[in-house]
Amino acid sequence: MKKTYLTILFIVISTFIFTTSCAKRGTINGGAKDTIAPKITSSFPDNFSTNFSGREIKINFNELIKVKDINKQLIISPPLEKQPTIIPQGSASKFISVKILEDLKPNTTYSFNFGQSITDNNEGNPYSQFKYVFSTGSYIDSLALLGNIKDAYEQKPDNFVNIQLYDATTFKDSTVFKETPLYVTNTLDSLKVFALENLKAGTYKIIALKDKNNNYKYDPKSDKIGFLDETITLPVDNTLYEIELFKEKPKFKVEKPIQQSNNKFFMGYQGDIKDVKITAKMGLEEIPVKMTKFPDKGKDSVQLFFPVSKLDTLEISIKKDNYIKNFKTKVKELKLTDSLKINAVQNTLNFRDKFTLKTKTPINSIDKNKITLTNKDSIVIPFEYSYNEYEEEILFDFKKEENQKYQIELLPGAITDFYNTTNDSLRFSFNTKLLSDYGNLKVIIKNANRFPYILEVLTAKGDVVASAISNDENIIYFDAIEPSIYTLRIIYDDNKNNIWDTGDYLNKKYAEEIVYYPKGIDVRANWDVEQEFDLGE
Repeated sequence: MKKTYLTILFIVISTFIFTTSCAKRGTINGGAKDTIAPKITSSFPDNFSTNFSGREIKINFNELIKVKDINKQLIISPPLEKQPTIIPQGSASKFISVKILEDLKPNTTYSFNFGQSITDNNEGNPYSQFKYVFSTGSYIDSLALLGNIKDAYEQKPDNFVNIQLYDATTFKDSTVFKETPLYVTNTLDSLKVFALENLKAGTYKIIALKDKNNNYKYDPKSDKIGFLDETITLPVDNTLYEIELFKEKPKFKVEKPIQQSNNKFFMGYQGDIKDVKITAKMGLEEIPVKMTKFPDKGKDSVQLFFPVSKLDTLEISIKKDNYIKNFKTKVKELKLTDSLKINAVQNTLNFRDKFTLKTKTPINSIDKNKITLTNKDSIVIPFEYSYNEYEEEILFDFKKEENQKYQIELLPGAITDFYNTTNDSLRFSFNTKLLSDYGNLKVIIKNANRFPYILEVLTAKGDVVASAISNDENIIYFDAIEPSIYTLRIIYDDNKNNIWDTGDYLNKKYAEEIVYYPKGIDVRANWDVEQEFDLGE
């Protein structure tokens, strides 16, 4: 993981205080808008007090204030087991009362960072990043640890990320799952940098956590994590630590299949479904099964198709590597039975794509002699096809002409599905556009430090529209790209499996490195765009 040495010792995280005059009431034109943040007139005990032994903190302001989003904004370091009682919440007041509900540790410096939670009552001007600090001992700890976060996959990191510090002398890999940290800070809703302050001298382990459960403990199912494998010794000089967060791929696990129709089950899973082996029995009889992708994006589920002919107990066995899971389920008679349906994916075919037919059920066979592809002049066009069973897609590849209309005709019996059902006569029409309706992109990669790498072209939403794998080339062409603003990213494919691989906390494995080009690439119709991408910058 990267560690950058700076020439400065400290990062100033600014407190924004607006200085224009307050609004006047009762005037016809409304007067000047109040943009001044509330001010603290006093606090009890005083901020930065030592030998603190009470259970309540009171902070007084010069005007009515409100406290909002306190559960999200307030960061207490070291964390408390019980959330303090804070008033007011939702109503206006000239003070904040914090009641501590547990015994505090001796000789410990505590900090309460209120983030953006304190605002004035009228205009909502925030008292930004107000921090109340006290010590239960005779002095305030004053050391700091500074850094920034990034995301291993996304161009921008999440907001509200915890940075958590643990005592290195007692730290184990399991600590992040079971124990709360000694110190914590949070990036809140706008910061990529962090400053852990009011720390004691010592040796520490540090992690970053996108903590969905807000319990300071790592849950791989929901949380992102980042870590530094090294031990940090405080005080430390001139060092900015960078922590990269990633979402672990969970270990493979399946849920009990749920019957959805007379011949189909849904099965949820975690991890990588690739290379899984599924077998089924009904009594002593082996039952064939086909597994396909669940059609809705974003759901880790698959469809299991069975030729079920009787209502009996179905035994399903799932195997992947050392994982084995067996299920028994009673087959029910339902109203719905999945049957063969075929639909076209495209009406307008991009020159970069293959014409695609999507099926409702898995396919057993395709008779190419019963399929004809013609252009607008009724000239027969030669083609090749392939079938992706998991995606339930038939892909047709042929030499495409610009501004052309095509028709593909399937005679009866061209397609036979898993249940020996064949298609009726089908006809699909589609077209291509002019090549001048597209743009061409030439990317020149500089200072790549290793091969292979994957170059991807992304939309503003993060969808990959084009990609290429380079084993030694540094000039890559993407022809016939839809006009748009794109982002480029490089994935260093260190294990050479042609995909990006995330990290693994317990095995101390970082995610494969990704480098984003920092600006959008404007690809316009009938343009040839040449773009340098310097990975050394």
